[in-house]
Amino acid sequence: MTQARLQRLRALVQDVPDFPKPAILFRDITPRLASPVAFADAIELMSAPFADDGIDAVLGVESRGFMFAAPIALKLGAAFIPVRKPGKLPRAVQRVEYALEYGSDVLEMHADALEGKRRVLVVDDVIATGGTAKAAVKLARQQGVQVVGAAFLVELSFLKGLEHLAGLRTEVVLQY
Repeated sequence: MTQARLQRLRALVQDVPDFPKPAILFRDITPRLASPVAFADAIELMSAPFADDGIDAVLGVESRGFMFAAPIALKLGAAFIPVRKPGKLPRAVQRVEYALEYGSDVLEMHADALEGKRRVLVVDDVIATGGTAKAAVKLARQQGVQVVGAAFLVELSFLKGLEHLAGLRTEVVLQY
């Protein structure tokens, strides 16, 4: 059954050359979202490894991570917590600045988002260089919770992003 799910998911990835700029091969996952069966497969495969881990909260990284984190949170019986770009959250926030290849970026989360929570899962659609995922983990740890792991639908393994999460349990459905 799992092999059939993986094949179904892999078949629905469309390669888009030269997007968002020349020499980049973009892996478009939106056809997976358009298929209710494939979307359900993705949610099942991403959440199943953490089903018995007592996850209290699932952090979804803006923006495509939201599409996976929210249903995973429901499946695990956990809270969904959005991790956003600056200026999108209405109350007091904690923030983490992180390095990009050329510059930096910032992630924010409500300062009280994880009150009463102990065990957290970080979810995003793709892990590429790993900087965003590492920042989300740091943001969660600043609130004093245990980050149990991180789940990704796709890993672009040639970018070695999982190296930034060394020592953290990570689960990836598809690798490219």
